[in-house]
Amino acid sequence: MNDDAGSPDPHAPSAHPVTGLDDVVHQRVRLGILTIAHEARRVEFGYLRTQLELTAGNLSQHLGVLETAGLVQIEKGYAGRRARTWITLTAAGDTALAEEIRRLKLLIARVETTDTPEDR
Repeated sequence: MNDDAGSPDPHAPSAHPVTGLDDVVHQRVRLGILTIAHEARRVEFGYLRTQLELTAGNLSQHLGVLETAGLVQIEKGYAGRRARTWITLTAAGDTALAEEIRRLKLLIARVETTDTPEDR
């Protein structure tokens, strides 16, 4: 009996790096949210809205997707009398962002090492 029946063939060409991009992470706004959250311990909703040039409703929708996926944690509270919402990257979010960046670097490397039409 072969225990490796489900394992990929090590001699087969690997899948194109684009196949590993995560649609939840790769979307432009969500990638921006994860990147900014990665840069800070905790980021305030208004700061994200301003930096990404979004409406509050649009940002809320994207944060909902990321929270449902377990990539960010949302905390509501007050700063003085003003209600505030803070976003924190989870460990899973940090891992997902790192994997997305790794895949993007693989794509960039493929483009940079491909012959141009003039070279063919």
